[in-house]
Amino acid sequence: MKYIQGVPRRQTILFPKAIDDYIEEENPVQFIDAFVDNLDLEGLGFKHTKLKSTGRPPYNPADLLKLYIYGYLNRIRSSRCLEKECKRNIELMWLLKKLAPDFKTIADFRKDNKQAIKRVCREFILLCKKLDLFSGELVAIDGSKFKAVNSKKRNFNQQKLKKKIKEIEEKIEDYFKDLEENDAKESNVSSPTAKELKAKIELLKNRKRKYQNLLKGLKESGETQVSLTDADARAMVNNQKIEVCYNVQMAVDEKHKMILDYEVTNEVKDTDQLSKMAKRAKEILEVEKLEILADKGYFNAKEIKECVDNKIIPYIPKPKSTVSKEVNVPKPEFYKEKFNYNANKDVYICPAGHELTYKNSVKHHGKIMRIYKTKECKDCPYKGRCTRNPKGRIIYRWEHEEILEEMDIRVKQNKNKVKMRQWLIEHVFGTIKRSFNQGYFLLKGIKKVDAETGLSVLAYNIKRVINIIGLRKLIMSVRGLKIDYRRCEIEG
Repeated sequence: MKYIQGVPRRQTILFPKAIDDYIEEENPVQFIDAFVDNLDLEGLGFKHTKLKSTGRPPYNPADLLKLYIYGYLNRIRSSRCLEKECKRNIELMWLLKKLAPDFKTIADFRKDNKQAIKRVCREFILLCKKLDLFSGELVAIDGSKFKAVNSKKRNFNQQKLKKKIKEIEEKIEDYFKDLEENDAKESNVSSPTAKELKAKIELLKNRKRKYQNLLKGLKESGETQVSLTDADARAMVNNQKIEVCYNVQMAVDEKHKMILDYEVTNEVKDTDQLSKMAKRAKEILEVEKLEILADKGYFNAKEIKECVDNKIIPYIPKPKSTVSKEVNVPKPEFYKEKFNYNANKDVYICPAGHELTYKNSVKHHGKIMRIYKTKECKDCPYKGRCTRNPKGRIIYRWEHEEILEEMDIRVKQNKNKVKMRQWLIEHVFGTIKRSFNQGYFLLKGIKKVDAETGLSVLAYNIKRVINIIGLRKLIMSVRGLKIDYRRCEIEG
């Protein structure tokens, strides 16, 4: 028995005469070529779409866009790696007609066409809408943290800066003590000289001034933290540890689990993202009403009301009240949730059976809150377990509290629908981060990062559509479909 034999390296081989013979009809590069050729690159805002009569000719933006879409579909994002692939990858040789731009040209294209790339992503979403791949009834919204080009050591908040300044002051003091000791007695050969100590002190003073300037800048700007490598990135909790990241928001349609919209933010929490993402999803789908699924992190009374006012029905579980370990803090049976509200009488009934009546209204955190009290607290045996206020228990009710109560009823009556959020959207982030290996960014700055995310979203949606309707049908749809480009304009 022998091993399977290869072809001898010196043997003459007859290759096909045309490079087109290497690319079968079911190859995804066929779609990339057709899709980009059908785009109005000038209308989308790409640079170098209009040629000048003089100067060195540029690369066609269509070719560079094809290169990036291919790269993100095949886990190749680095401009240097894309440059190598142009010279050895037969699919890219076919796609770019054997063009091989250098890595600087490739990198500059992504950097200089940030908004145009985002519009291309929206183009494909509109194409999917025309192919009836969205249900337009139920959308899941969620956010995930993607690592930025910034280490934790180069990210500071006020507390961290004050600690660093204090440590430097202590070191400087120690070095001064060493100088005094060296002056008092003859220094050992192994100990640092006075000149070396003074150099270290000067270095520490320069570092201290740098930290003081950063601290001053934080106080003047009102920001909570500053990053030195990527100024827009922020420290966030990611996979149960602190990392410098961006918070990527996505909206996924229920029908085929395709990404409908996305937004890159540097907000640490999701609490202010709900209405913005929901309204944009509704606008893209062009429907009268829409149901939205989100997790507890999106529970924000103002955001929920904004959704309801725009005929968007949210399903968001209410966060549970945390139990404090302190003594004399209300126990779980005396939290506000255990006080029943009687809408007809406009009173709250406490667990002891007493009625808390409306007294007056106050403005709190931009919301009008109604205050409910009772005189029965004075002699109530549960007062010590219910409140530490000597005047008795106070219940605050938001003026639009009925919106939250109605949503709470919806969530309890539709538990299976609420659970759908997990398998609608969480696997999308998992696919992009693990399967596509795109859980971190290569560029710096929120606008550039936004363009990166657009390419990842486009790659994900293309893969989904090919699996759903097939490559040939998708190519035919692109070649036979003209899209109104003006409708996909994105501001900012």
